[in-house]
Amino acid sequence: MSIIDKEIKFEIKEAIGVITEHSTGWKKELNLVAWNGNPPKYDIRDWSPNHERMSRGITLTEDEMRTIFRLLKHRG
Repeated sequence: MSIIDKEIKFEIKEAIGVITEHSTGWKKELNLVAWNGNPPKYDIRDWSPNHERMSRGITLTEDEMRTIFRLLKHRG
């Protein structure tokens, strides 16, 4: 069995905003990120201060983001 170490490549196309900042300096951010040369998607995750390290996060297409907005708008 062999393990292939795939380098993850990313480019933050647009920094939309900081959701929260932790005492460690890491920030949970909403950005448009292109992963591995693919078209950019909305991305929510924690980033180190220099954006060299990141936590696991969630990526959303434009349609998925619109659905979230619609769900929140019609909530309660």
